[in-house]
Amino acid sequence: MNRVVLGAVGVGLLGVGSLLVGSDPAVAARLPSWWPAAGRGSVLLDRAGLARLRGESWWAPVVMAAATVLTVLFVRWALAQLHSGRVRPLALPSPGATVHPRTLSEALSARVAQLPGVARCRARVLPRGGSRLDVGLRVWLEPGTSPDAVLPVLSALAAEAEGAAAPCTSRTRIRLSGTSYHTVHVR
Repeated sequence: MNRVVLGAVGVGLLGVGSLLVGSDPAVAARLPSWWPAAGRGSVLLDRAGLARLRGESWWAPVVMAAATVLTVLFVRWALAQLHSGRVRPLALPSPGATVHPRTLSEALSARVAQLPGVARCRARVLPRGGSRLDVGLRVWLEPGTSPDAVLPVLSALAAEAEGAAAPCTSRTRIRLSGTSYHTVHVR
């Protein structure tokens, strides 16, 4: 829906911009013959034209309906941005067994944080479609720990997590960072 709103706003701004550019005398000479010509010093809708429109019986209901529809659409779009949506539980191979992605990510975080050389870990399990998972591991290593020492164990844990979500195919991304040495400063 975001793309639709952005596209509609873009088309509207393009139309208004084209009208404004077309009213410039330097550009007006190069416009096609079918383009509406604006006189020098004229406005898009003068007082007489506005009074004529207000005299029409359809003008007020159309303006009110358009303003109401636009307001409802923009409010609905804004509320859709706030609502993150409900994440459905993942089906497991056992009949009737499910697991919530947040539970799986918390278990994976706790498991990785227990590894030697790991200071802390944050895992995210995001369901994509019906049968695919994106697993992200953000791992902070303790000072002096080599990534080469931890990466094979992390890969094995990622493979185990992929096997636990067996009906789903998963893609795991591991991001390693180091924690700094905490030195005591004495003043």
